[in-house]
Amino acid sequence: MMEILIAAAVGLFLSMFGTPLAIRLFSRRGYGQSIREEGPSGHHDKRGTPTMGGTVIVIAALAGFACAHLVTWTEPTVSAVLVLFLMVGLGAVGFLDDFIKIYKQRSLGLRSGAKALGQLVIGAVFAVLVTRFPNNYLITPAETRLSFLRDFGPSIGIVGFTIWVLIMIVGFSNAVNLTDGLDGLASGATGVVLASYVLIGNWQLRNNCTTQLGPNCYWVRDPLDLAVVAAAVLGALIGFLWWNAPPAKIFMGDTGSLALGGVIAGLAITTRTQLLLVILAGMCVIITLSVIIQVGFFKMTGKRVFKMAPLQHHFELSGWAETTIVVRFWLLASLCAAAGLGLFYIEWMPKS
Repeated sequence: MMEILIAAAVGLFLSMFGTPLAIRLFSRRGYGQSIREEGPSGHHDKRGTPTMGGTVIVIAALAGFACAHLVTWTEPTVSAVLVLFLMVGLGAVGFLDDFIKIYKQRSLGLRSGAKALGQLVIGAVFAVLVTRFPNNYLITPAETRLSFLRDFGPSIGIVGFTIWVLIMIVGFSNAVNLTDGLDGLASGATGVVLASYVLIGNWQLRNNCTTQLGPNCYWVRDPLDLAVVAAAVLGALIGFLWWNAPPAKIFMGDTGSLALGGVIAGLAITTRTQLLLVILAGMCVIITLSVIIQVGFFKMTGKRVFKMAPLQHHFELSGWAETTIVVRFWLLASLCAAAGLGLFYIEWMPKS
């Protein structure tokens, strides 16, 4: 438990006090955000706000995780290292995308094909490695099975599992990216998911089959260290949110949104709660569905369902204040996380 507290505290401290340094550095170098001309008119005032703030989140989270193990003299586990690899890898893809936007002074960075290729390569490496490295109980970070509240059903094979993992990683990294449209929105929406995984990892540790064999125990390889990862990223995200809350002094950019999407997908895979993530991150899923519906309906009929997609921009154009949208979406995100945690706990409860 000490590792969780240290990781969160160090991540929070470094992010809280490191973000102003990043703001000054990026501002001096002219690393400002470009704004789409077709976007809401209120966003044009945000042009030039420093971006790539996700680098602070990633660095602070890595430092928090490392400090937790240094202070407690414990070794990092394979599951945690693989999730952090996924976060850093996708963050690097986002960093390239952000840098190209800044360098060419346009709202589009990497070509969609190149961006997707980067996500797929990082995801494929993660998918293959996560089924290896069994511990003394022959438990690997993940198995080639689907999971909801725990693994279920037969193995879908390494090829099928790799495809499924890629769908999750690309889907949720892009979902967080689409959610990152208003100041603080993505930070709050993913923050509640990370908080959920701190609780889930701790609960799986207390009811782990390797230490407390029972009918409802969990066959999860490294639940404590996965909670440490979630706590480190959560602490870093809260520190960043202090400066990202409306009006934002810095944006996380694709560096942050892809990294955060990757880490929550990685946590879902390694805690054996893949499909539960759809509920925990329900706000991001709803926003992604709004884009799919908008594009699909427009291609079929030439008409739009929403005034603008993603969904948060529809409410902007409907006259809602930005802070109103952000706070209400935070509330909905919290309800989704609470519903997911409720299902997780109810499933565990002994049947009388």
